[in-house]
Amino acid sequence: MLAPRLHNFLDDAHAPYTALEHPRTVTAQETANAAHIGQRHFAKTVMLKVDGTLAMMVMPAAYRIDLTRLSRALGGSVVELAEEQEFRAAFPDCEVGAMPPFGHLYGMPVYIDARLAGQGEIAFNAGSHTDVVCMPYAEFERLAQPELLWLAHVM
Repeated sequence: MLAPRLHNFLDDAHAPYTALEHPRTVTAQETANAAHIGQRHFAKTVMLKVDGTLAMMVMPAAYRIDLTRLSRALGGSVVELAEEQEFRAAFPDCEVGAMPPFGHLYGMPVYIDARLAGQGEIAFNAGSHTDVVCMPYAEFERLAQPELLWLAHVM
């Protein structure tokens, strides 16, 4: 089941999307495989603290974040991975680790690795470890209004 906030937001925006169910997974790579989506097309959400404030970084599942590059791209901000206990309460309608990449729904900025912008379609967790949303990347960008950055590198 899609996270209620996400579901309502996409429906209210009349956004074109497809919801897919898959067997329960934990990692983005497992989710991409279970949903039969390439790891470069599946977007994982990494929770960060930027100068102590929660933020989302969205990147292809096949990549990992480079915190030093992100810090430089953000003008020298202090960037670190957020721990589960620091962000769990911010997502009351989501399973931990399955947050959809729409930070404005949860009061936080979204940064996205620009490699995803080159994709025709984007897929991402929909609030649970068994549901994925697929939608045109251009529609995702219009709705989420992320800041595009080149940050990740292959794992």
